[in-house]
Amino acid sequence: MKVLLSGDEAVAAAAYDCGVELGTGYPGTPSTEILEEFDHLGGRAQWAPNEKVALEVGIGAAIAGGRTIVTMKHVGLNVAADPLFTAAYEDMNGALVVVTADDPGMSSSQDEQDNRRYAVAAALPMLEPSDSQEAYDFTRIAIEISERWNVPVLLRLTTRVCHSKTVVNPSGAPLPKTAKAYEKDIKTHVMLPGFARLAHKRLREKLAQIAQWNEESGPTRTVKGSSALGIITSGISFQHVLDAASEASVLKLGLTHPLPIETMRKFAAGVDRCIVVEEGDPYMVEQLRTAGVAVEDKASIFRFGEFNVDRVRRLIAGDTTPEAPPVPGKPPALCPGCPHRGIFETLRDQKCIVCGDIGCYSLGTLSPFDATDVACCMGASIGLGLGMRLTLPEEQAKRVVSVIGDSTFMHSGITGLVEMVYNPPPSGHVLLILDNGTTAMTGLQEHPGTGRTLDHSKTGKVVIEEVVRGVGVKNVHVIDVVANKEEFGELLKNGLEKPELTVIVARRECLLAVRSIREYERANETQCN
Repeated sequence: MKVLLSGDEAVAAAAYDCGVELGTGYPGTPSTEILEEFDHLGGRAQWAPNEKVALEVGIGAAIAGGRTIVTMKHVGLNVAADPLFTAAYEDMNGALVVVTADDPGMSSSQDEQDNRRYAVAAALPMLEPSDSQEAYDFTRIAIEISERWNVPVLLRLTTRVCHSKTVVNPSGAPLPKTAKAYEKDIKTHVMLPGFARLAHKRLREKLAQIAQWNEESGPTRTVKGSSALGIITSGISFQHVLDAASEASVLKLGLTHPLPIETMRKFAAGVDRCIVVEEGDPYMVEQLRTAGVAVEDKASIFRFGEFNVDRVRRLIAGDTTPEAPPVPGKPPALCPGCPHRGIFETLRDQKCIVCGDIGCYSLGTLSPFDATDVACCMGASIGLGLGMRLTLPEEQAKRVVSVIGDSTFMHSGITGLVEMVYNPPPSGHVLLILDNGTTAMTGLQEHPGTGRTLDHSKTGKVVIEEVVRGVGVKNVHVIDVVANKEEFGELLKNGLEKPELTVIVARRECLLAVRSIREYERANETQCN
């Protein structure tokens, strides 16, 4: 049966068909829909407070013999990198597939990193699908590789693959489980230095075996064409190449770490001109040139942004004339009636120096508010505020405010707050936690502060103000700024004047989520009754 699926939906379908016992992750465009669809299909899916915790849960499940998929966007892998590198050393009894959804062109991200580098750095196998069918097939292959060699496997998607829909013919066939039952094995699962040294050698041996398998029977595809032009490519770039250079011979790679270098060498030797077409970093070019394979790289202007057919044609032709600027669109903005609007108006009017964070409230940076001065990554606003408070002249330091959302506070803001309590700046500080009851920017997902799980059923609730008081903050206020804007202004002004930490929880439900929240609550009450 053929179905039309996005890449995210195809990964979820494959995970479900293969009997994955647990899907966990943190919502982040373009990966969010994987777990939502997995849950919809009937799989066990759950949101974690952040990507590090999600991966740690996944590692535990895989060591116990389960099949697990852990999902995140590309910057989320930065958060999960600590357990990822060590998990590579540990033998998984089951399967662990880590999905990293990269965002070339930064459609909804703060950087354009190329997570193929993580596969090399962590010494892990990595697959890159080019459409939804391969997203389905490669998820199955990733599970097979993980169970065969007892290693985590990276599945690298990109925005275009995640969200584009193509026809999929899902096999639906169960994947025979080869997982081992859990047994206590300290040398394999406790990475003390003495054990880790041996584990590193085992990992390199596994990687060499996977490289040989990739040469002999990996998911590599050759499209025969003219010997005048040969193109080596992978992922979504393959689709653009088919349209941009239909006459060329094409070597399309599926398992891109470890690369099938000898297959690539043979292909390059069989064409007059060989060029590598890859979005982002010159990852494959560097690997090939290191191995002594002569290939052409792209011009530097093509290192940035997403590819399309026209850009690939220009890349192949060596056309480096300035590209036409993108058609201007409507700039993003806070929704009319958003409870955050009054907060940023007050911050602007009181001339605060605002350290912002990642979420829909980052739009307070833009007109008409122009309120945010600095923003970096998830949870950074508190540490940024502390650094500025400790360094700026006193009159400026006393105007610094940190702003963070409820989901982001749960993700990585709590440790920043602990740092602020532990190393308080002499001038004090003001932290605003904007609690709109949802993870709004990525599509209104739940988090530990909502009291509802991924499928919106009732669970334990982490109460923000109780956490704040629990780590030692005395000045804690909860306010609805929409109903009490003037009172909020006074709270902010008084907090800025105090030489101690003040935390203001601005609580008002997101307008886009409020109806759904009421429905979830009624459903949960009915179920409890």
